[in-house]
Amino acid sequence: MSRFSKISRQNPRFNRLQKKIRYGDIPWQVIIILMSIVIIIVMISIGWMLWRDSSTSRTEFGWSFILPTANATWDPVNSIFQSWPFIYGTLLTSVTAIILAVPVSLGIAIFLAELCPVSLRMPLNWLVELLAAIPSVIYGLWGIFVFLPTVVAPVGVFLLNTLGHIPGINILFTGPVPESGSSRIAAAFILMIMIIPTISAVTRDVLLSIPSDQREAAMALGATKWESIWQVILPFGMSGILGAVILGLGRALGETMAVTMVIGNSIEGTPSLLRPGYTMASIIANEFAEAVTTLHTEALIEIGLTLFFITLLLNIIARLLVWSVARRTTQEARA
Repeated sequence: MSRFSKISRQNPRFNRLQKKIRYGDIPWQVIIILMSIVIIIVMISIGWMLWRDSSTSRTEFGWSFILPTANATWDPVNSIFQSWPFIYGTLLTSVTAIILAVPVSLGIAIFLAELCPVSLRMPLNWLVELLAAIPSVIYGLWGIFVFLPTVVAPVGVFLLNTLGHIPGINILFTGPVPESGSSRIAAAFILMIMIIPTISAVTRDVLLSIPSDQREAAMALGATKWESIWQVILPFGMSGILGAVILGLGRALGETMAVTMVIGNSIEGTPSLLRPGYTMASIIANEFAEAVTTLHTEALIEIGLTLFFITLLLNIIARLLVWSVARRTTQEARA
């Protein structure tokens, strides 16, 4: 008998360690820890690179670069750079897209998971996932030649004539509406279409993962199909649904090409949804290759830094929200 076998028999702890190594427990844990460290290092490296390469812009403009001011402007000729119009455009288009996309996505997910006939479920699932795989530039081309003139322009005129005269919200619906339809609301509609597949697919998987016992218990207590979905299934899967919305919001915040092609790319101070504008991603895509001064380049990098921190902050808040909902749901289930 070898010395290694004697040690293994005499020391049960060593024997357990040997089994964990042999069956992959410890190697798998080491790989997961290493990959987690790599992700943290990459995130810190990206943030540090953006911070370092925007030092001149931060020194020159300070907090006025991102603060919301009425006269914020972006003037490369005179080296005056303030990013608030782009921050506002990003938040406005993304939030509008989420508000429009969540009800539609939730309805699609409920139909696919709870109401769809079995024969149609697989083809419709494929169709939803296929929409998520379409390149953004294709959405942009389709938006320019089909969606904007036939849908966005008439909707913009309708919103201008109806909501544009209501005090309090008319600031978001002032005109005139461009004939081409290129505007912030066009970008919001395109983003809505682009994030619906993501939110729908994840929400559908969340609903399908809910145990059938929850449905059967609700039906046994006399609930209708709709009551079981609305009062049992959706609250049970709320944390996962919020996670799906987070994924959709993350894509909406960082989307570049499709938004650049339909938003109009205009540096104007109006807060209206019906007017052209910019987002942080689209201004970087449009001007980074054309920047001729160091200050202009670093101002664009600082916009990237701002977008990085906004995305990080929103994801942290959303994750805390998901955690609180999941915790409350668990406590209610135990009670």
